[in-house]
Amino acid sequence: MNRPAVSRTSFLKDVLICSLGAYGGPEAHYGVFTDQLVVKKHYLTEEELIELIALTDILPGPSSTQTLVAIGYKMGGPMLALLTMLVWALPVLALMTALSFTGQLMDRLHVSQDVLRYIGPMAVGFIAVAAYRIGRKVVRDRMTLALFLFGAVITFGIRAPWIFPAVLLIGGYVRMRASKEKDLWQHEPISPPWGYFLAFVAYATGSLALSLGTDHLVADLFESFYRYGYLVIGGGQVVVPLMYSELVDINQYMSNQEFLTGFGLVQGLPGPMFSFSAYAGGMAARGQGVLFQIAGAMTGGVAIFLPGLLLIFFIYPVWEKLRQIKGIKVALGGITAVAGGLIASAAVVLMQRSGFQPDHFLILIITALLLLSQKIPAPLIVLMVLGAGVIL
Repeated sequence: MNRPAVSRTSFLKDVLICSLGAYGGPEAHYGVFTDQLVVKKHYLTEEELIELIALTDILPGPSSTQTLVAIGYKMGGPMLALLTMLVWALPVLALMTALSFTGQLMDRLHVSQDVLRYIGPMAVGFIAVAAYRIGRKVVRDRMTLALFLFGAVITFGIRAPWIFPAVLLIGGYVRMRASKEKDLWQHEPISPPWGYFLAFVAYATGSLALSLGTDHLVADLFESFYRYGYLVIGGGQVVVPLMYSELVDINQYMSNQEFLTGFGLVQGLPGPMFSFSAYAGGMAARGQGVLFQIAGAMTGGVAIFLPGLLLIFFIYPVWEKLRQIKGIKVALGGITAVAGGLIASAAVVLMQRSGFQPDHFLILIITALLLLSQKIPAPLIVLMVLGAGVIL
């Protein structure tokens, strides 16, 4: 499908709107992407978005960030993809860096769980609308309906990181095996940009060697956060147990309460969940001067996003070729159906965590209705929900 050239400034403005309105982790982010980039601006279709979600759910790294970077790559190549990454992540990274300087700042800002209590139900509303819109596109017959339900039920019952890529691959395999198409695997010339993959490996091995060979905190932080970035598949919540074990129990960079304070705050902030790394890096480097603490925060923020960025730069150009192969297209019918089920499951899981109070259901319903009406932008919905938390 040929599309007219997109203004870089206009696209980045929409990315900033996504950044300021994306609360609640990757599944909720997909709801914002669907509303802003698909429904309102038509940068891509629901099918294309769900294919990218399925692709990034298989890859290591922050899935919603990789999805948005891939959209930037699709619209304007590597440079726009890099700018997309910066516009998406920098606002909340800067804020989390500032919050690493003092625990007292939390009290001065008067941020409480009561004020943020409706953010969860609102995020579920975004997810529910995304699941509804995507479900209409990917469920085309009995098999895709079965795969949609399979993805929802399995991932609702099993929340381990490995289950998400596993069910996506199963969905693609089942769809392909059931297909009656002939000549599924025609040859398609592929020229992968190996430089990005070599850089990914070089950073992994080089940072490990530097950390083992020196006794410098910044080197240790880069190795740790880079490793967190390539070991996780899914959202920021998945890597929390590993980060907690190393940052609190083993290295004692911060206390249990300091860790939970920072992670609790990032739940109520827009943008990628991995921005917690700036707070954690700053806390680890505190006590040695302002500039050193900023360096620690920057190291944590850059290192955790870098592997996912390099991998999507390597994979996406290959993906554009691979998806032209008939067998891949058939498999994608199953993968996208399962991925739609994953998003539906996420809505139920997050609603459970938010609690089944009547006011939470009311916020969810109002959010969904406002999104479906397409009359109120996502950031304004977020501000309205925050206001409701303050008033009520």
